[in-house]
Amino acid sequence: MHICKKCCTFAVEFNPYREHIMKRILLLLVIGITLTSCYHKTDSPRGSWAKGADLSWLSEMEHDSVKFYNDANGANGEDCIELLRGMGMNAVRLRVWVNHQTGWSNKEDMLFLAKRAAEHGQRIMIDIHYSDFFADPSHQTIPAAWQQYDYDQLVECVREHTLEVLYALKEEGIKPEWVQIGNETPNGMLWPVGKVEKADGHWREYAGFTRTGYEAAKEAFPDINVIVHVDNAYEQRDWFWESMQAYGGKWDMIGLSHYPMMSAWNGGKSWQEMNELAEANIKRLIAQWHCPVMIAEVGMFANDTASATVMADFIQRITAIDSCAGIFYWEPQVYGGWRPAEYIPLGWGSYDMGAFTPDGRPNEALQIMLRSEK
Repeated sequence: MHICKKCCTFAVEFNPYREHIMKRILLLLVIGITLTSCYHKTDSPRGSWAKGADLSWLSEMEHDSVKFYNDANGANGEDCIELLRGMGMNAVRLRVWVNHQTGWSNKEDMLFLAKRAAEHGQRIMIDIHYSDFFADPSHQTIPAAWQQYDYDQLVECVREHTLEVLYALKEEGIKPEWVQIGNETPNGMLWPVGKVEKADGHWREYAGFTRTGYEAAKEAFPDINVIVHVDNAYEQRDWFWESMQAYGGKWDMIGLSHYPMMSAWNGGKSWQEMNELAEANIKRLIAQWHCPVMIAEVGMFANDTASATVMADFIQRITAIDSCAGIFYWEPQVYGGWRPAEYIPLGWGSYDMGAFTPDGRPNEALQIMLRSEK
C-alpha cells in the first residue's frame, strides 16, 4: 500500500522515502555502478513511430493459464510479448493503480511486466491512474489511503506516488519513454477535489495535480515524455486545453483514445466518420498546441469482420500526419471470454475488443497495425 509520507503526522517535513532515493542516487554516482539489469536498449529509436499494446492484464491472464499462439507454434503457446514483437510491436503500455485489492496492476505487477517488456526490446509507457481501480471519464476515485486528505496533501500524494513508481523502474535499470499523468481525464482527476467540466469546476486543483505529476516525472527522468490523456479522439475540446494552459497545467504530448466502432458511445456516428473526425482533430491539436499526439488507446470489435477495414483506414490516416507519435492497442491479447477476477463480483462481462481470434492468434486488425510503417 502506498502511503503519502508528507501527509503523515509524524513526518510533515522529513520524507524518508525521498531521503532513501537520494542516498541511493548519490551512491550510484560515487561508485560508478552500471546496473547489470539495464534494459533501455530497444528495437526502434526513441521518438520513432510507436506500434504498441497495453498489456496490463497479461500477468493475470498467464496466471489463469491463457495461451497465445501464432501460425507456427504448437499446444504450449508462445510468450505473448515475444509473439507481438515478432509481428512488429515496439512498445508496451502498462497501467499503475495505487492499491487495488487483488494486487493486479499495482506497482509490483507493473514492474514484473515492465522488466519482461524491456528484456524483449520494448519501449515503455507508464499509465498512472492515481486511483485504486480504473480511472476514466466517469470514474476518478481518490485512492482509499488518500480519502481524508485536502488539496495540498493530495498534491504531495501525487508527487510521491509518481516518484515512487518511476524510481522503482529506475532502480531496475528501466527508462520509460512516456508517462501518463492520469488516465482519460477530460473531467479531471481525484474527484471531487480535482473534478472539472468544460469551463467550470476545480481547474486550479486539477491543473495543479497535473503540473505536480509532470514535475515529479521530470525529476525522475528529465527527458521523459509526459502525456495528458483524454478520450474521444474525434471530439474537439479546445476548452480543455485552453483551461489547462490558463491554470498552469503542463504536458509534452497529448494522448487520445479512439474506439471507432462504438457507435453507442459516439452518438451513432459511423466508423468512417469517427476516423475522419479523429484525423482532423489530431491535426488541429498538433497545429494549435505545437506538440505530438499519441493514440494511447485504440480498440475494434474482435470478431467483427469489418475491424481490419476500420484499422487499415485509420492507420493510413494517422501515419500520414508528421507529428502523430504512434498508436497503442488496448489489451489486444484478450480472447475467448476471459475476464479479470474483479469483474465477476461486479457482474461485468468479458472485454470484446481484444485483437486475438477465438483460437488465441492475432487477428488481421492487429496485424495491420503492427506492420504499419512510417
